[in-house]
Amino acid sequence: MTTSLVSNSVPAPSLPTPGRPLRILYADDMKELRELITIVLGREGHTVETAPNGSAALQQLASAPHDYDLVITDHHMPEMNGLELVRRLREQTFKGKVMVFSSEISPVIQEKYRQLAVDRILPKPIFPTQLRNSLRELYAAPSPAV
Repeated sequence: MTTSLVSNSVPAPSLPTPGRPLRILYADDMKELRELITIVLGREGHTVETAPNGSAALQQLASAPHDYDLVITDHHMPEMNGLELVRRLREQTFKGKVMVFSSEISPVIQEKYRQLAVDRILPKPIFPTQLRNSLRELYAAPSPAV
C-alpha cells in the first residue's frame, strides 16, 4: 500500500476584502516586500502606492490626504520610522486606518502604537492569507482592535 503525499484538494477561494477596493499607501524600506504586497493586494482589487520610508509616505499623503483608506507601514525604516509616521498622520488628522508590520517591536513600542490608535500590528514575515484576513477583519469591525 502506498500513500500519496500530493493533495488533490483545491484551495478555498479567498473571501473578498473588505467589500470594496481600497486605496492603500504602503511604506517599507524593503523594495521586494513593497512589490510583493502591491501584487497581493492588487489581486484583491486594491490600489497600492508605495513609499521607501516614512518621510516619502508623508509627502505622498500631503498631496491627497483624504484619498487613502489605509496606510500600512513598516516599523524599522531609515529617515523616519513607522512610529514617527503614525504620530504625524494623527497630528494631521488622517481619518483612514493604519496597520503596522514589523519583525520586532517591544511591548513598550506596541503600547505607543496603541496610544496612537493603530488599527493592527502584524508580525513579519507577513503571509498573503494573514494580510487578507486582517484586512477583512479590520474593515468588518466598527472600531480599532489591535
